[in-house]
Amino acid sequence: MKQHMKNTILPVGIAATALLFVMTSFPALAIDEVSYKKDIRPILNDYCLSCHKPGGKGYEKSGLDMRSYKSLMKGTKYGSVIKPGDSYTSILIQAVEGRVHPSIRMPYGMSGGLAKDKIELLRKWVQQGAKEN
Repeated sequence: MKQHMKNTILPVGIAATALLFVMTSFPALAIDEVSYKKDIRPILNDYCLSCHKPGGKGYEKSGLDMRSYKSLMKGTKYGSVIKPGDSYTSILIQAVEGRVHPSIRMPYGMSGGLAKDKIELLRKWVQQGAKEN
């Protein structure tokens, strides 16, 4: 019986160590909740707000106002840009990932596009329900 316990404990220990390694090496894979106020709002302020507010080119073309959570969730004059819980079909995520026509890739005119870690935060936030937290 002791031999059986040794044979079971070793693989469990190895699996636990591997999981810990993965979660500490790749923080984007961690299941921490993304915060609109702490994580998303700063990205929108830094990369989107200059165009997506009244008077801005992005607002004039699409009607998308990113000054508040409520206006972001309202979307454009064409419809919603965020589908809570579905980052794959949300237009906002498609636009920052470059899965749209180049003329509407966001942030507009930014060479190389938005950094991957920022895209991942946006994606996780939408996937987690796009909460106003």
